[in-house]
Amino acid sequence: MTPRCSVFSAALDEPLAGTAASASAWLCLEQPGPWGRDALVESHLDPMLGAELSRRASAAGVRMLLIRRPGRHADTHEPVRRQVFLASTAPGASWLEQAVLAAPEELLELDFAALGAGRSEAFGTPVSSPLVLVCTNSKRDMCCALYGRPIASALDLWECTHTGGHRFAPTGVVLPTGYLYGRLDLDLAVRLTAGEIVADRCRGRSCWSPQAQVAEVAVRAEIGSVRDELSIAAESPGAVVVRHSDGREWKVELREEAVPARPASCGKSPDPAVALVAAAVAGLARVR
Repeated sequence: MTPRCSVFSAALDEPLAGTAASASAWLCLEQPGPWGRDALVESHLDPMLGAELSRRASAAGVRMLLIRRPGRHADTHEPVRRQVFLASTAPGASWLEQAVLAAPEELLELDFAALGAGRSEAFGTPVSSPLVLVCTNSKRDMCCALYGRPIASALDLWECTHTGGHRFAPTGVVLPTGYLYGRLDLDLAVRLTAGEIVADRCRGRSCWSPQAQVAEVAVRAEIGSVRDELSIAAESPGAVVVRHSDGREWKVELREEAVPARPASCGKSPDPAVALVAAAVAGLARVR
Protein backbone atom coordinates (compact mmCIF):
# COMPACT_ATOMS: atom_id res chain seq x y z
CA MET A 1 0.00 0.00 0.00
CA THR A 2 1.28 3.50 -0.86
CA PRO A 3 2.20 5.47 2.31
CA ARG A 4 -0.02 8.40 3.13
CA CYS A 5 1.16 11.92 2.28
CA SER A 6 1.90 12.85 5.90
CA VAL A 7 4.07 9.75 6.30
CA PHE A 8 6.08 10.73 3.20
CA SER A 9 6.52 14.31 4.43
CA ALA A 10 7.59 13.29 7.93
CA ALA A 11 10.05 10.69 6.62
CA LEU A 12 11.67 13.36 4.45
CA ASP A 13 11.69 15.82 7.36
CA GLU A 14 10.09 18.39 5.06
CA PRO A 15 10.44 21.87 6.64
CA LEU A 16 7.27 23.20 8.24
CA ALA A 17 8.07 26.89 8.69
CA GLY A 18 6.73 29.16 5.97
CA THR A 19 3.76 26.94 5.05
CA ALA A 20 1.04 28.62 7.16
CA ALA A 21 -2.17 29.79 5.52
CA SER A 22 -2.40 33.52 4.79
CA ALA A 23 -5.01 35.41 6.84
CA SER A 24 -5.15 38.56 8.94
CA ALA A 25 -8.21 37.29 10.81
CA TRP A 26 -10.18 34.08 11.34
CA LEU A 27 -13.89 33.28 11.56
CA CYS A 28 -14.96 29.88 12.92
CA LEU A 29 -18.59 28.74 12.72
CA GLU A 30 -19.93 25.68 14.52
CA GLN A 31 -21.51 23.31 12.00
CA PRO A 32 -22.38 19.74 13.03
CA GLY A 33 -22.74 16.91 10.57
CA PRO A 34 -20.42 15.79 7.76
CA TRP A 35 -18.08 18.11 5.85
CA GLY A 36 -17.26 17.77 2.18
CA ARG A 37 -14.03 18.71 0.45
CA ASP A 38 -15.16 22.34 0.08
CA ALA A 39 -16.88 22.37 3.45
CA LEU A 40 -18.54 25.80 3.32
CA VAL A 41 -20.67 24.69 0.37
CA GLU A 42 -20.52 20.92 0.97
CA SER A 43 -21.96 20.42 4.44
CA HIS A 44 -25.34 20.79 6.15
CA LEU A 45 -24.80 24.55 6.09
CA ASP A 46 -26.96 26.12 3.37
CA PRO A 47 -24.62 26.18 0.33
CA MET A 48 -25.79 29.61 -0.85
CA LEU A 49 -25.10 31.03 2.61
CA GLY A 50 -21.75 29.25 2.74
CA ALA A 51 -20.75 30.66 -0.65
CA GLU A 52 -21.69 34.19 0.38
CA LEU A 53 -19.83 33.96 3.68
CA SER A 54 -16.80 32.57 1.84
CA ARG A 55 -16.91 35.46 -0.65
CA ARG A 56 -17.10 38.10 2.07
CA ALA A 57 -14.36 36.48 4.12
CA SER A 58 -11.96 36.17 1.17
CA ALA A 59 -12.51 39.80 0.16
CA ALA A 60 -11.57 40.94 3.69
CA GLY A 61 -8.51 38.72 4.20
CA VAL A 62 -10.40 36.53 6.68
CA ARG A 63 -9.96 32.76 6.79
CA MET A 64 -13.26 31.00 7.52
CA LEU A 65 -13.49 27.53 9.05
CA LEU A 66 -16.30 25.26 10.14
CA ILE A 67 -15.84 23.72 13.59
CA ARG A 68 -17.54 20.98 15.62
CA ARG A 69 -17.08 19.18 18.90
CA PRO A 70 -15.34 15.76 18.90
CA GLY A 71 -17.46 12.62 18.81
CA ARG A 72 -20.53 11.73 16.78
CA HIS A 73 -21.44 14.32 14.18
CA ALA A 74 -25.11 13.66 13.62
CA ASP A 75 -26.99 16.71 12.31
CA THR A 76 -30.78 16.46 12.44
CA HIS A 77 -31.16 19.70 10.43
CA GLU A 78 -33.21 21.08 13.32
CA PRO A 79 -32.54 24.72 14.29
CA VAL A 80 -29.86 24.75 16.96
CA ARG A 81 -27.88 27.52 18.59
CA ARG A 82 -24.27 27.41 17.53
CA GLN A 83 -21.02 29.01 18.59
CA VAL A 84 -18.86 31.28 16.50
CA PHE A 85 -15.36 32.60 17.18
CA LEU A 86 -13.77 35.71 15.66
CA ALA A 87 -10.04 36.37 15.90
CA SER A 88 -7.66 39.10 14.79
CA THR A 89 -4.02 38.00 14.52
CA ALA A 90 -2.38 41.45 14.78
CA PRO A 91 1.02 40.96 16.51
CA GLY A 92 0.93 42.32 20.04
CA ALA A 93 -2.74 43.27 19.66
CA SER A 94 -4.49 40.01 18.76
CA TRP A 95 -7.97 39.38 20.15
CA LEU A 96 -10.54 36.61 20.28
CA GLU A 97 -14.31 36.91 20.66
CA GLN A 98 -17.06 34.32 21.04
CA ALA A 99 -20.75 34.59 20.22
CA VAL A 100 -23.75 32.26 20.17
CA LEU A 101 -26.01 32.44 17.12
CA ALA A 102 -29.63 31.40 16.86
CA ALA A 103 -29.02 30.82 13.14
CA PRO A 104 -25.90 30.97 10.94
CA GLU A 105 -27.55 33.67 8.79
CA GLU A 106 -26.77 36.10 11.62
CA LEU A 107 -23.18 36.14 10.34
CA LEU A 108 -24.40 38.24 7.41
CA GLU A 109 -24.62 41.10 9.92
CA LEU A 110 -20.89 40.85 10.66
CA ASP A 111 -18.61 43.63 9.41
CA PHE A 112 -16.05 41.48 7.60
CA ALA A 113 -13.95 44.48 6.57
CA ALA A 114 -13.59 45.56 10.20
CA LEU A 115 -12.62 42.04 11.26
CA GLY A 116 -10.03 41.80 8.50
CA ALA A 117 -8.59 45.16 9.59
CA GLY A 118 -8.34 44.02 13.21
CA ARG A 119 -11.16 46.20 14.56
CA SER A 120 -13.55 44.66 17.07
CA GLU A 121 -17.18 45.62 16.51
CA ALA A 122 -18.27 43.77 19.68
CA PHE A 123 -20.01 41.07 17.65
CA GLY A 124 -19.09 38.69 20.48
CA THR A 125 -17.64 38.78 23.98
CA PRO A 126 -13.87 38.65 24.64
CA VAL A 127 -12.18 35.28 25.27
CA SER A 128 -8.94 35.27 27.25
CA SER A 129 -7.82 31.65 26.77
CA PRO A 130 -6.27 30.48 23.48
CA LEU A 131 -8.46 28.50 21.11
CA VAL A 132 -6.76 25.44 19.60
CA LEU A 133 -8.41 23.87 16.56
CA VAL A 134 -7.40 20.55 14.98
CA CYS A 135 -8.16 19.76 11.33
CA THR A 136 -10.20 16.58 10.84
CA ASN A 137 -11.56 17.24 7.34
CA SER A 138 -11.27 13.73 5.93
CA LYS A 139 -12.89 14.59 2.58
CA ARG A 140 -10.02 17.01 1.94
CA ASP A 141 -7.40 14.47 3.02
CA MET A 142 -7.78 11.28 5.06
CA CYS A 143 -4.57 11.99 7.02
CA CYS A 144 -6.33 14.84 8.83
CA ALA A 145 -9.05 12.59 10.19
CA LEU A 146 -6.80 9.60 10.91
CA TYR A 147 -4.22 11.56 12.88
CA GLY A 148 -6.08 14.70 13.93
CA ARG A 149 -9.24 13.21 15.42
CA PRO A 150 -7.50 11.25 18.23
CA ILE A 151 -5.81 14.45 19.45
CA ALA A 152 -9.01 16.49 19.33
CA SER A 153 -10.87 13.75 21.19
CA ALA A 154 -8.20 13.19 23.84
CA LEU A 155 -8.02 16.89 24.76
CA ASP A 156 -11.63 17.81 23.89
CA LEU A 157 -10.49 20.38 21.32
CA TRP A 158 -12.65 21.76 18.54
CA GLU A 159 -12.33 19.94 15.22
CA CYS A 160 -12.05 22.20 12.18
CA THR A 161 -12.08 22.12 8.40
CA HIS A 162 -9.07 22.45 6.10
CA THR A 163 -6.24 24.67 7.35
CA GLY A 164 -3.86 23.84 4.48
CA GLY A 165 -0.84 21.55 4.38
CA HIS A 166 -2.54 18.23 5.15
CA ARG A 167 0.77 16.48 4.36
CA PHE A 168 1.81 17.85 7.76
CA ALA A 169 -1.12 16.15 9.54
CA PRO A 170 -2.12 16.29 12.25
CA THR A 171 -2.39 20.06 11.80
CA GLY A 172 -3.84 22.77 13.98
CA VAL A 173 -4.29 26.51 14.37
CA VAL A 174 -4.06 28.58 17.56
CA LEU A 175 -6.25 31.67 17.89
CA PRO A 176 -6.14 34.58 18.29
CA THR A 177 -2.44 34.70 17.35
CA GLY A 178 -2.93 32.74 14.14
CA TYR A 179 0.03 30.37 14.52
CA LEU A 180 -0.32 27.12 12.59
CA TYR A 181 1.32 23.82 13.55
CA GLY A 182 1.99 20.49 11.91
CA ARG A 183 2.81 16.96 13.09
CA LEU A 184 0.97 17.66 16.32
CA ASP A 185 1.11 15.26 19.22
CA LEU A 186 -0.56 15.37 22.63
CA ASP A 187 2.37 17.01 24.41
CA LEU A 188 2.65 19.83 21.90
CA ALA A 189 -1.13 20.36 21.85
CA VAL A 190 -1.16 20.68 25.65
CA ARG A 191 1.53 23.37 25.49
CA LEU A 192 -0.47 25.27 22.89
CA THR A 193 -3.65 25.17 24.96
CA ALA A 194 -1.63 26.58 27.87
CA GLY A 195 -0.86 29.66 25.79
CA GLU A 196 2.74 28.99 24.75
CA ILE A 197 3.88 29.99 21.27
CA VAL A 198 6.21 27.12 20.45
CA ALA A 199 8.81 27.18 17.67
CA ASP A 200 8.84 23.37 17.48
CA ARG A 201 6.76 22.23 14.48
CA CYS A 202 5.44 25.77 13.92
CA ARG A 203 4.38 26.47 10.33
CA GLY A 204 4.26 30.22 10.90
CA ARG A 205 1.90 33.06 11.75
CA SER A 206 -0.86 33.58 9.23
CA CYS A 207 -0.59 37.39 9.13
CA TRP A 208 2.93 37.26 7.67
CA SER A 209 4.47 36.32 4.33
CA PRO A 210 6.10 32.89 3.97
CA GLN A 211 9.61 34.33 4.31
CA ALA A 212 8.59 36.35 7.38
CA GLN A 213 7.06 33.18 8.86
CA VAL A 214 10.34 31.32 8.40
CA ALA A 215 12.37 34.15 9.90
CA GLU A 216 10.17 34.64 12.95
CA VAL A 217 10.14 30.92 13.75
CA ALA A 218 13.94 30.84 13.42
CA VAL A 219 14.38 33.73 15.87
CA ARG A 220 11.83 32.24 18.24
CA ALA A 221 13.81 28.99 18.27
CA GLU A 222 17.11 30.87 18.67
CA ILE A 223 16.07 32.78 21.80
CA GLY A 224 13.52 30.31 23.23
CA SER A 225 10.64 32.78 23.10
CA VAL A 226 7.15 31.43 23.92
CA ARG A 227 5.31 34.77 24.05
CA ASP A 228 3.73 37.14 21.54
CA GLU A 229 6.73 39.50 21.58
CA LEU A 230 8.18 39.29 18.05
CA SER A 231 7.30 41.37 15.01
CA ILE A 232 8.62 41.88 11.49
CA ALA A 233 10.69 45.09 11.19
CA ALA A 234 11.74 44.79 7.54
CA GLU A 235 11.65 42.43 4.57
CA SER A 236 13.81 42.28 1.46
CA PRO A 237 14.49 39.50 -1.03
CA GLY A 238 16.27 36.74 0.87
CA ALA A 239 16.35 38.49 4.24
CA VAL A 240 14.01 39.51 7.06
CA VAL A 241 14.60 41.63 10.17
CA VAL A 242 12.74 40.38 13.23
CA ARG A 243 12.22 42.69 16.22
CA HIS A 244 11.60 41.85 19.86
CA SER A 245 9.30 44.04 21.95
CA ASP A 246 12.33 44.97 24.09
CA GLY A 247 14.10 46.50 21.06
CA ARG A 248 16.44 43.67 20.09
CA GLU A 249 16.63 42.81 16.40
CA TRP A 250 17.91 39.90 14.31
CA LYS A 251 18.58 39.66 10.61
CA VAL A 252 17.62 36.29 9.18
CA GLU A 253 19.16 35.22 5.88
CA LEU A 254 16.97 32.86 3.86
CA ARG A 255 17.67 30.33 1.14
CA GLU A 256 15.73 27.81 -0.89
CA GLU A 257 16.21 24.12 -0.22
CA ALA A 258 15.14 21.29 -2.50
CA VAL A 259 12.64 18.81 -1.07
CA PRO A 260 12.69 15.28 -2.56
CA ALA A 261 9.61 14.20 -4.44
CA ARG A 262 6.60 13.72 -2.15
CA PRO A 263 2.83 13.85 -2.70
CA ALA A 264 1.27 17.16 -1.64
CA SER A 265 -1.78 15.17 -0.53
CA CYS A 266 -2.98 11.58 -0.49
CA GLY A 267 -3.73 10.20 -3.94
CA LYS A 268 -1.45 12.63 -5.78
CA SER A 269 1.76 11.64 -7.49
CA PRO A 270 5.04 12.52 -5.75
CA ASP A 271 6.52 15.78 -7.02
CA PRO A 272 9.73 17.58 -6.05
CA ALA A 273 9.31 20.85 -4.18
CA VAL A 274 11.31 23.77 -2.81
CA ALA A 275 11.25 24.90 0.81
CA LEU A 276 12.34 28.26 2.20
CA VAL A 277 14.65 27.86 5.21
CA ALA A 278 16.66 30.10 7.52
CA ALA A 279 20.34 29.98 6.57
CA ALA A 280 21.65 32.31 9.31
CA VAL A 281 20.35 34.34 12.26
CA ALA A 282 22.48 37.33 13.31
CA GLY A 283 21.79 39.76 16.14
CA LEU A 284 21.70 43.48 15.35
CA ALA A 285 22.11 46.55 17.51
CA ARG A 286 19.22 47.09 19.92
CA VAL A 287 16.58 49.57 18.79
CA ARG A 288 15.84 52.23 21.41
